[in-house]
Amino acid sequence: YCDFEFDLCGWKQDENDDFDWNLRTSSTPKLGTGPATDHTLQEPSGHYIFIKSSFSQLPGQKARISSPVLSRRNKNCKVHEGGIFFYYHMYGAHIGSLIIYQRPTLKHERILLNLTGNQGNFWQRKELTLAGNGNEDFQVVFEGIAGNGPKDGIALDDLTFSKDC
Repeated sequence: YCDFEFDLCGWKQDENDDFDWNLRTSSTPKLGTGPATDHTLQEPSGHYIFIKSSFSQLPGQKARISSPVLSRRNKNCKVHEGGIFFYYHMYGAHIGSLIIYQRPTLKHERILLNLTGNQGNFWQRKELTLAGNGNEDFQVVFEGIAGNGPKDGIALDDLTFSKDC
C-alpha cells in the first residue's frame, strides 16, 4: 500500500522515459492544476503523485513509475485473485493518457488499462486484475502521457495490492 504521504514507498521512476511523476500537495501555490485535495486525507496538505502538461513537456512525452517486483511464487498470490486498487484524477480539456501495464521481468508488457482525456474533476477508484502463469515475477507500471494543455494533469493516490499478493 502506498499513500505517498512520506515517499514513493519503493515505487521507482523508470530511467528510459521523458520526465518524472512528482510527489505534491494541492496546497502548493501557483500551480492552478490538479485535484483540490489528495484522496487519502481529503485535505490540500495531503500528498499524491502527479504529472502535468507544461511547456517543458511536449505532448506525447511519457512519465513512467513502476512497482516493486512482486513474486508469483508467493503461494498466496494466486493467478486470478491478485489485483491492484488505486485512485486516479484526470481533469482538464487537454489531458493526455494514463496507461497501466503488467510487466513480467522477462517478457513484454501487457496493457491492463488505457484512459485518455478528461475523466472528471474527482477521484475515481479502479481495480485491475493481475494475471499470470503462476510463477512469473512482475511489476505494475503506471505511464502518464502528457497532453497539450499547460494546466492539465494526471494524479494518482492510494496504490494498494490485494492482500493475496
